[in-house]
This record gives sequence, structure tokens and C-alpha cells, in this order.
Amino acid sequence: MSLEVQIVAIGTKMPTWVEAGVSEYLKRIPRGVNLKMVELSSGDRGRGGSPASARETEAQLILAKLEGVDRVIALDERGQPSPTKKLAQLLDELQMQAMSLAFVIGGPDGLSQAVLDRANSTWSLSAMTFPHAMVRVILVEQIYRALMINSNHPYHRE
Repeated sequence: MSLEVQIVAIGTKMPTWVEAGVSEYLKRIPRGVNLKMVELSSGDRGRGGSPASARETEAQLILAKLEGVDRVIALDERGQPSPTKKLAQLLDELQMQAMSLAFVIGGPDGLSQAVLDRANSTWSLSAMTFPHAMVRVILVEQIYRALMINSNHPYHRE
């Protein structure tokens, strides 16, 4: 069975190191798993633009990309910590049920309440705060690691 996973992220111009890191782990994703990065434009925070209106603009773009997705996990600093083994278990369950999954990474001002309401759960990657660009690399690596746990590959060590 295949697994459809997308990472829906605000921001389209990432530094080279982010693109290289994401690309490296995307190359490693095993067959049967379709993992794709969906980059969306950030809302206007320039002159006259407010963080609240930018979040709402971003929410409309995000919610449009989530149509038809079975399970949505919003990444937010106030979310629940989630160990890699929990992610591995979730990916395994979704693959068995042929369900799709999307992770959502907000912009610099976080996610709107509408996106948080759409999410089935809200996870935090750490008690620390990371730059949004770095979250992409961390998340793709964690998805790869979870898939390796599920296939009993020695990449993950305890």
C-alpha cells in the first residue's frame, strides 16, 4: 500500500542549505511513500499589512491545499510533544488504511485559528523555537526516521 504525505509550508524562498537538506531526505524516502513539499506564499507583512491579516491570507491558501486530506497535523510551539515512535506508528496506521496525511508549517506569526481547528492534532517538535526554514529539514528527517523504524532499518538507534 502507498502512503501520501505532504508538508504544507508557508514561505517559498528558502536558503540553499534548507533546499539541500530537504532534498537529501526526500531522495531517501522509500518507494510506496509519496512525500512532497508544498510551498505557499506568505501573507503581506509589509507596509500596511498586519500579522493577523497575513495569517488569514495564509490560512486560505493552507486550507485549500488540505481539501481531501484525511489527517492533518499542525506544527505549533503550543502543540503536544510527539516522539518519533509515535510518528512511526501513525505513518504505519495511515499506510495500512490508505489514508493521506498533511503536516502544516505556518509563517513567522504562526497559524490561524481556522487552520488549528482543521487540524486533527497539533504537535510541537521541541520546547525550543526553531526557524520555520529549519523545521522543514527537521520534519522531513523525522518522517524518514519514522519510516526507517517501521522497516526495521538500523538508521534509528535507541
